[in-house]
Amino acid sequence: MKKIYCLLVAMTFALCAAAQTKVVGTVLEDTGVGAIGASVVAEGTTVGTVTDFDGFFELTVPAGVKNLVISYVGYKTVTTPVKSEIKVTLQSDAEQLEEVVVTGMVKQDKRLFTGAATKLEADETMLSGVADISRSLEGRAAGVSVQNVSGTFGTAPKIRVRGATSIYGASKPLWVVDGVILEDAVELSADDLSSGDATTLIASAISGINSEDIESFQILKDGSATSIYGARAMAGVIVVTTKKGKAGQSKLNYTGEVTYRMVPSYDDYNICNSQEQMGIYQEFERKGWLEYSSLYAAKNSGVYGRMYALIDAAKGGNVGLPNTPEAKNAYLRAAEFRNTDWFAELFNQTVMHNHSVSFSTGSERARVYASLSAMQDPGWYKASEVARFTGMMNASYDVLPATSKQKLSVGIATMGSYRKQQAPGTISASTDPINGTVSREFDINPFSYAMNTSRAMDPEETYRRNYCDFNINDELANNYIDIKVTDLKFQGDINWKPVRGLEIAALAAIRYYSSRQEHNIKDDSNQARAYRAGIDPENATIRDSNPYLYSDPDNPLALPETVLPKGGIYDLTEYSLTSMDLRATVAYNADLGKTGDHILNLFAGSELNSTDRQAIWFRGWGYQYNNGGIPYVDYRLFKQSQEEGTDYYSNSFQYLRNLAFFGMATYSYKGRYTINGTLRYEGSNMLGKSRQARWLPTWNVSGSWNAHEENWWAPTFGKAWTYASLKASYSLTADRGPASNSLAVFQSFTPWRPSTSANESAIILAALENSELTYEKKNELNIGVALGFVDNRINVEFDWYRRNNFDLIGYTQTMGVGGVTTKLANDATMESTGCEFTISTTNIKTKDFKWTTDWIFGWAENTITKLDSRSQVYSLVNGVGRTEGRPIGALYSIPFAGLTEEGLPTFFIDAEHTQVVGPGNYAAIYFQEYENIDYLKYEGTIDPKITGSFGNTFSWKGLKLNVFFTYSFGNVLRLDNLCPVYSSDYSDLTASMKEMKNRWMVPGDENVTTIPSIPTVRQMREIDALNNAYSAYNYSTERVAKGDFIRLKELSLAYDLPKKYFEGQNAVSSFGVKLSATNLWLAYADKKLNGRDPEYYNTGGVSSPVPRQFTLTVKLGF
Repeated sequence: MKKIYCLLVAMTFALCAAAQTKVVGTVLEDTGVGAIGASVVAEGTTVGTVTDFDGFFELTVPAGVKNLVISYVGYKTVTTPVKSEIKVTLQSDAEQLEEVVVTGMVKQDKRLFTGAATKLEADETMLSGVADISRSLEGRAAGVSVQNVSGTFGTAPKIRVRGATSIYGASKPLWVVDGVILEDAVELSADDLSSGDATTLIASAISGINSEDIESFQILKDGSATSIYGARAMAGVIVVTTKKGKAGQSKLNYTGEVTYRMVPSYDDYNICNSQEQMGIYQEFERKGWLEYSSLYAAKNSGVYGRMYALIDAAKGGNVGLPNTPEAKNAYLRAAEFRNTDWFAELFNQTVMHNHSVSFSTGSERARVYASLSAMQDPGWYKASEVARFTGMMNASYDVLPATSKQKLSVGIATMGSYRKQQAPGTISASTDPINGTVSREFDINPFSYAMNTSRAMDPEETYRRNYCDFNINDELANNYIDIKVTDLKFQGDINWKPVRGLEIAALAAIRYYSSRQEHNIKDDSNQARAYRAGIDPENATIRDSNPYLYSDPDNPLALPETVLPKGGIYDLTEYSLTSMDLRATVAYNADLGKTGDHILNLFAGSELNSTDRQAIWFRGWGYQYNNGGIPYVDYRLFKQSQEEGTDYYSNSFQYLRNLAFFGMATYSYKGRYTINGTLRYEGSNMLGKSRQARWLPTWNVSGSWNAHEENWWAPTFGKAWTYASLKASYSLTADRGPASNSLAVFQSFTPWRPSTSANESAIILAALENSELTYEKKNELNIGVALGFVDNRINVEFDWYRRNNFDLIGYTQTMGVGGVTTKLANDATMESTGCEFTISTTNIKTKDFKWTTDWIFGWAENTITKLDSRSQVYSLVNGVGRTEGRPIGALYSIPFAGLTEEGLPTFFIDAEHTQVVGPGNYAAIYFQEYENIDYLKYEGTIDPKITGSFGNTFSWKGLKLNVFFTYSFGNVLRLDNLCPVYSSDYSDLTASMKEMKNRWMVPGDENVTTIPSIPTVRQMREIDALNNAYSAYNYSTERVAKGDFIRLKELSLAYDLPKKYFEGQNAVSSFGVKLSATNLWLAYADKKLNGRDPEYYNTGGVSSPVPRQFTLTVKLGF
């Protein structure tokens, strides 16, 4: 009987086992890669599992179950029949949250991701007609601020992820493209980006990437998300993933863009017309500024100076202007009604083209994506042409067949770009902290010229600038910069999966970047002729005033001479960068337990980075452009260089080396409860020689709770509340900082000697050694929640964070050892806090119509809590100073106290506003003061505290309308100088703002206006330091505005032809057209800005605002 019982039990188990079915399969995303963490459940049961990092799964299905239900956040749920082997490719669902987070090194299942990150699909992010991909990020992610401080191609916007992280450093996010860090060719600070200097044209590391080649962006914001990059990621990480080939799909795509940019209009700006301007010039004349004696040999002169020159010509028997009141009045009347439109003269009615062709294909074992693009920009304004060509190829090959239990794949990628660009000739701006002025000699920036030049002048006429004839059109043709940029990157990787769950990978990449800037200052340019003015043509008065001439110090009786008797100047600047990246990693991913409830992910590796930079500069004096390029070098040039200690060439190098070891561990129970830890140990040759300073461990601990994965969630809330995730993290990340004095810095120079025969070379101690120089560090606490309602038609994300930045680089006082009283050291701290909020809704969804809304909000604020260094008044009133207790970019003003009875400005010079500075004691305004600064008024920060966007998308059948607004609040701006004529040398070249009509004119006006009078020549001569007063007015509380704005960033209408029109033919497979307008409307800004773009800094040089533009895009698929 016992034997029969055992036999029956055995038969029962056998029948049960036979009734069960073992299923193995692979779940793929629509891109062809494995879906990580997809849920596979036997329909009608609780039996299920999740896919591994290859999308692979195994599941024993109970008897009677006919279907498997496969779900994956971000994709549509699939129901498929039970078979022994299954392969499913999912289709994306835009209403769902994305499932995979790409950090550049590793892909993470979003259920297990515990950090703060935002994924942006390139197709939904890119701005049509905007070739630089970084500008498209404005308003797309909460907590990410993108300020377009210059719109010239090649310049970089000022990007901040959760605000500033360094007091003197750049606070720029790290760019990672396909897992490789993309280093900047030149290291510029955030303030340098808006300088307008020529180096800003190569400030963007990603300007050589074609936007059509990008698949997605992943912006990593908190320490948990960025911790794998450790001491490189304190300011955030932007991960760029490029397109890859897909198995079973072969496509040829073409994208063409045609962009028209609107010419700026004086209707948008607060600039005087010619009639208003001539009224101001008449007051100049009455007050003694435009007399013949002062303009005869003036450095700069316009309408009046030209009139006097014509009168002189008539006296000599040449064609000119009679010296009669009638003739002079007629000449000035013609200028009064001229009303030159400098924008129309200097800006082009041209169309920019951008064409891209890509090909992608793939089989079971090989995948390829390749593309070529060409951008041709004739230039928005004169001397601004750009041509850019890019090429890219991504290829991967599975060495072992799909049937093999092991997997081995190799990949190669190459990316290259070549850019040829022209820019108006410029030299770096110079500051005068004594008088509080900024100037850029020989500036011919077309936008700046149109904004600052009198509209009473004739564009066909020559006037005087820098002591010689000047015409802006002639100067742009004879003074320009030619730029050539080459950027090449080669990358290879290998991935080996010897057993299920284990992946061993290696990556190697090398990049070469080279830029060549040739500043051509031709023989007939104003800049070259300025070095001959007074000598050729001969004019003794100009000769004695011209600072560009040379006076021999060895001969006290020597007259000024020219060091450039013939030819022009050839300025060459070359930057090159060679970087190499090596990385080896091992990853282990396992679903433990009988039902795979315990998920364990381990990741470890090491990487080595090297970056070599070289900068070469050479100035060739006497280069004869008009005579075959033969140099004509005057010996006095070298004598002057020796005496003044100036160089005519330089060659500098920088070598960066980084070695890091890192590891990450993640444990999750059923995808509900997750804990994560990351550790990275890194060293850099840029830091102090002590091990404690040069090597730094960075780390992160974090956790999350996915409440919607609980068994009770769905029965309780149903489709009303479908997603809920809570996460928290605490981390330490770092950055190298702006200091480089880990060793003593010695510089060679030529000291001044009374005669050139006594010259010798010398070495100076430029910076003291700081052997303890270490990383700038940041502790960050982040708490976030993500919610989905109504079947994820309403998605909400919120993050709050607090940061403690310490060991920040700052200037500290020393005892003066070695002759250096200050040095850079890790001696400053800063605190910051903020929150981010995103809500995305699908308001209406029918078969043919869909309306979605996205609202993005980010608030960030910081405070310097410790800083030993002091800033001068000049730095503080320009927003580049740093003070303890205030945020980065704090802007101060000199308190304005009103006007005197003569219309002269007065100011408070004490914190209690009891001491007034006025005529007789203007010298008390000292811009170099750094101790008595309590009287300055704190206005706010120049960096916005609140940024975000509001967008609506309406789709009906194949039509799609997008309305996208961006906004920014919480910052202040220094207004442009009310009138450049407020100086000790007034010129009839310059334009005035319309506020000048409200200036003080007669006694009593001081009661109704705050705009000072135009002083007389006598007042300027008799009142001590009166020019200080007018400089102080430009930096006073009267010249501050709010930087808040709301902008219609993009308005677009797209149409995709239905696929049914392409059925039955093998030629065209898709067609789409899109018309978009960018920067169309500034809906709100402070009225005090009077048309000025709140984002743009009009610093001249090579800078320009972002234009209003219209783009027609055509896309074809074959």
